[in-house]
Amino acid sequence: MAKITFIGAGSTVFAKNLMGDILSFPELADSTLTLFDIDEERLRTSEIVARKVARVLGANPTIETTTDRRRALDGADYAICMIQVGGYRPSTVIDFEIPKKYGLRQTIADTLGIGGIMRGLRTVPVLLSMCRDMEELCPDVTFLQYVNPMAINCWAISRATSINTVGLCHSVQGTAEQLADDIGVPLEEINYIAAGINHMAFYLRFERDGVDLYPEIRKVVTEGRIPDWNRVRYEIFQRVGHFVTESSEHFSEYTPWFIKRDRPDLIEAFNIPLDEYIRRCENQIAGWHKMRALYESDEPIEVHRSHEYGSLIIHSMETGTPRVIYGNVANQGLIDNLPQGCCVEVPVLVDKSGLQPTKIGRLPPQLAAMMQTNINVQSLTVEAALTGKREHIYHAAMLDPHTAAELSLDQIWSLVDDLIEAHGDWLPAYQ
Repeated sequence: MAKITFIGAGSTVFAKNLMGDILSFPELADSTLTLFDIDEERLRTSEIVARKVARVLGANPTIETTTDRRRALDGADYAICMIQVGGYRPSTVIDFEIPKKYGLRQTIADTLGIGGIMRGLRTVPVLLSMCRDMEELCPDVTFLQYVNPMAINCWAISRATSINTVGLCHSVQGTAEQLADDIGVPLEEINYIAAGINHMAFYLRFERDGVDLYPEIRKVVTEGRIPDWNRVRYEIFQRVGHFVTESSEHFSEYTPWFIKRDRPDLIEAFNIPLDEYIRRCENQIAGWHKMRALYESDEPIEVHRSHEYGSLIIHSMETGTPRVIYGNVANQGLIDNLPQGCCVEVPVLVDKSGLQPTKIGRLPPQLAAMMQTNINVQSLTVEAALTGKREHIYHAAMLDPHTAAELSLDQIWSLVDDLIEAHGDWLPAYQ
């Protein structure tokens, strides 16, 4: 049976969902689940959870744990990555607090913006080190990558290693569910095609029985039914004619239009939750000990299938069952009006032959142009990570849409210097 390695298995809640998804398939119920983390305490909790999940589902996997990454990867058929380099403290806090001193506010700061740049610079070296181990210990592994900044990470892996990787996000299927609710159409009756880059893909088609559902989405606007938490995306929809797949709080910081220090009226009008990721992290940390006590108690746990793609990919590759998922892969002739080699999010057929991305062709020009502003930042961050040249960190920041809209060039250079210094050993040395 397949050996499935969880890298960062101490992310217990997420690991629980993925393990439940995997073991709910009878064909995968006897798999080997190898749990790896550098935090022994969290790893122990995840092992307890894994055994509980298996009991609930009547599965009989081999469950093993280790703090030795090479041992975890040795012979793996699939590796699932869910790490956060630098953690909430110190790194995420640094990503928010230092830019705030310059008047630069963020909502999530994990994908683009100055926070996304720094997270990428922390994360890429660790992922590349993992991939070097994989090239030696499991060269045919399929690397399922759940870590943000997704596009930056996957681009660097595809450029610098031979490992077969796909970046997985839940924004495409999650937003489809939200839109289905907005327009009152059952999700199972909707067909869609989305494409673009991670967190900035758009639905090119959104239909039921071949009938375009975009007129129904427009009614949400004309009838004044826009959800308060989703004002940014509906505004963009009205401007460009297509609905974006990532949340309003995320999307607001990928552009120069919504978060401005001298325009508090925009923050209020579009209901933008500044420092949202900080709140989420602190709430999660506050609830962790209570959740851990429940997990480690004699109480049974509930297991429900999630909408994550990871288990579906593994099942399809093991059994040959064909499925279409949405994945982040290298743009090798997939989207004609985005740069070749960049990381794109497209439909991917999965079966016994592996991952087979779908050629999309040309995107509507206004969508490709918007994506290009983000790809510029991704490209330069990858260049900095792979070459070690500090100058490209400045270049990435100066071309970031939100950062450039708020700060002067001198301020951007100074901000980058402050962030590099504050992160210290969490970053490699730059020339």
